[in-house]
Amino acid sequence: MATIGKRNTLTVLRDSTSGLYLDGDTHGEILLPNRYVPRGVLLGARLDVFIYRDSEDRLVATTETPRATVGEVATLKVISINRQVGAFLDWGLAKDLLLPFREQTGPVQVGQDVVVRVYLDEKTQRIVASMKLGRNSALEPPNYRSGQRVEFLITDQTPLGYKALVEGKHPGLLYHEGISVPVAIGQKFEGFVRALRPDGKIDLSLDQAGYRRVAPLASRIVQALKDGGGRLDLDDDSPPEAIRKTFGASKKAFKQALGNLYKARRIRFSKPGIELLDNTHWSPSR
Repeated sequence: MATIGKRNTLTVLRDSTSGLYLDGDTHGEILLPNRYVPRGVLLGARLDVFIYRDSEDRLVATTETPRATVGEVATLKVISINRQVGAFLDWGLAKDLLLPFREQTGPVQVGQDVVVRVYLDEKTQRIVASMKLGRNSALEPPNYRSGQRVEFLITDQTPLGYKALVEGKHPGLLYHEGISVPVAIGQKFEGFVRALRPDGKIDLSLDQAGYRRVAPLASRIVQALKDGGGRLDLDDDSPPEAIRKTFGASKKAFKQALGNLYKARRIRFSKPGIELLDNTHWSPSR
């Protein structure tokens, strides 16, 4: 059975002047317009297509890939606004995705990037977007442990920090404290669970805490020094962005790791940069 808003593998039933008709099972025949038909396709072939409704509300297929399918969260750009129904978003298909006024958490403007969840309206069977990210989110409580590595998407800003959606399912918060890199709505990060709150929300961090982050980072710095012939251009005066790009760590964690290595007489500062000293008995410590 063909699923609206998802990719499907459907069989070619017949040809027509408009394109190929595919077997949509209970949805009947679904047109794949000529502009999407691959060369050399024969009757009986099976094609990987995305199913949605066109401007005339008919089910159609496309070989194009949208930026998000039903159930997924994505950052999409507002390209137009209709005062009667809502905003339209660019999701990579010929027909733009509707963000109804009722699904907006605040006014949006043309050119703005918005974080939305794509869903199928049960009444109209149309694919629409919602800024209310709790819609159709996971009902089960989050099953994470403190310090666990997770992926999350920044969805909004608050006085305490940035709201986030963890693994596309659970609400989280990345606190302003400890953030050493620019953060923007719609940006994706790989970070860590700082704590699980009684209300089911997740406190997040971009870095591991304490020794658990310093020791592995110190080892990675040593390896980078070895790979670089004993020298690294980064030191405790380097920009946070450069440190994050190279080691995926904050400047604070990087400075702690450098202090660890310096006290162990494993490195020296060459300003700019650091150099590796010969100490084969070294091991990371507090």
